[in-house]
Amino acid sequence: MKRNDGRANKELRPVKMTRDFVIYPEGSVLIEMGSTRVLCNASVEEKVPRFLAGKGKGWVTAEYSLLPRSTHQRNSREAAKGKQTGRTQEIQRLIGRALRSVVDLEALGEKSITVDCDVLQADGGTRTASITGAFVALAIALDKVCKDEGKFPLKDFLAAISVGIVDGDEMLDLCYEEDSRAEVDMNIVMTGGGSYVELQGTGEEHTFDKKQLKKMVGLGEKGCSRLIEIQKEVLGKISERVGK
Repeated sequence: MKRNDGRANKELRPVKMTRDFVIYPEGSVLIEMGSTRVLCNASVEEKVPRFLAGKGKGWVTAEYSLLPRSTHQRNSREAAKGKQTGRTQEIQRLIGRALRSVVDLEALGEKSITVDCDVLQADGGTRTASITGAFVALAIALDKVCKDEGKFPLKDFLAAISVGIVDGDEMLDLCYEEDSRAEVDMNIVMTGGGSYVELQGTGEEHTFDKKQLKKMVGLGEKGCSRLIEIQKEVLGKISERVGK
């Protein structure tokens, strides 16, 4: 099957990460994957949630939102409705626990970092783009607040990508049109060392076998590896501190 943008099934969409897109947060990145654009801002506070008070550990969490015209039709602001949707809650929990998987919370000390992931334009893969961009924003913020004192809190790199089966073919990095008609949709979150943080795979009125699963995971591994290469290019010297 030929994809709309002419990509091969194993190709990522064009990826761009712009550092310091907003000047006020400790870490800020605009990530673009094809037509999907997510602004990731990391904010640092010198306090921790009550359940961590006095334990000498920090905390990392995330919030996620779709701007009203990030999609084909206008979405009402969740603040106007007075509550978040289940989808929003599930995605921001995913981003938060993915980030915490590569952070040494004891090395962070009693600080809290919140990464806000705001989708400016959605064309598939917003949660995976959010994780990939959030990691870069987090690394920039940590580099500012954790100078040369002690261990750097980031243990490894982190990236995420979508894969799926569309019209019988396994594909990497689905756009909205592909995702909306996928027989199988999967999100893969991985570390730079090749460990899995999360695999979210669902058959959409279809099933998938072990061979198809293996092929999708293989595509995801290659996609995450490439994204981590781009993260390192964007972070420059900061990348040398990760895992040190």
